[in-house]
Amino acid sequence: MSKKIAIIGGGNLGAAMAEGLVSSGFILPAHLIVTKRNTGTLTLLEEKGVLVSNDNNEAVRYADWIVLAVKPFQVKEVLENIQPYLDPARHVLISVVTGVWIKEIAEIVGEGFPVFRAMPNTAIAIQESMTCICSHQTSAEQVNYATDLFNQLGRSVYIEEKLMDAATVLGACGTAFAMRYIRANIQGGIEIGFSAATASLIAAQTVKGAAELLLQRKTHPEQEIDKVTTPKGCTIAGLNEMEHQGFSSSLIKGVVTSYRKIVNDM
Repeated sequence: MSKKIAIIGGGNLGAAMAEGLVSSGFILPAHLIVTKRNTGTLTLLEEKGVLVSNDNNEAVRYADWIVLAVKPFQVKEVLENIQPYLDPARHVLISVVTGVWIKEIAEIVGEGFPVFRAMPNTAIAIQESMTCICSHQTSAEQVNYATDLFNQLGRSVYIEEKLMDAATVLGACGTAFAMRYIRANIQGGIEIGFSAATASLIAAQTVKGAAELLLQRKTHPEQEIDKVTTPKGCTIAGLNEMEHQGFSSSLIKGVVTSYRKIVNDM
């Protein structure tokens, strides 16, 4: 029998997950239920056959896998309300809530539940997320299913929970860091003669292509850099100037600063 999934919280992330899972064919629309107080914003999903509801308890009774996609401050209340309807012999929990640890979830719902914690990024909206996953009290079959689920929405990697804060910086904040590089590249392109639209297309596609080279060839960035860096050429001149201005150093410092912010604010 096919597993049924409930996504508790049909906001931007929850709705994007639902859209991706249905579009990829991972789940039949009728086997997916999404909840939100204002279900009017879920009309497009409903038109595709996805069940929508403003009743979290109804969703839990319907589904086998429960995806928690609410705001961090809502977690305690939501879990306390659905706890009477949860069955550790049936239900598997997945939290995509930033900053909420598995032990915090277990303290509310009780021990004995298989629990996953996943950290996707905003590219989940186009099924190109990088999602980091960890879990507690899960079987090999459950791990395979969860991994397959998130692979429908991009790519996934299994990590230790202690690295989740670091994953937030590298995978989620990293989207903003990459966007800032692309923006700067566009500005440079305009200065050397391109229109904003053309510079944007060239910059974005070039970054996309560079990333795919690393993913498909599994090479180190320096190997690909060497292929376009010729003696006395324009590439090495530009790279050296960027390094003189602290390009790599400032990026590394930015990553570390973001990580320290998360850790120190906990």
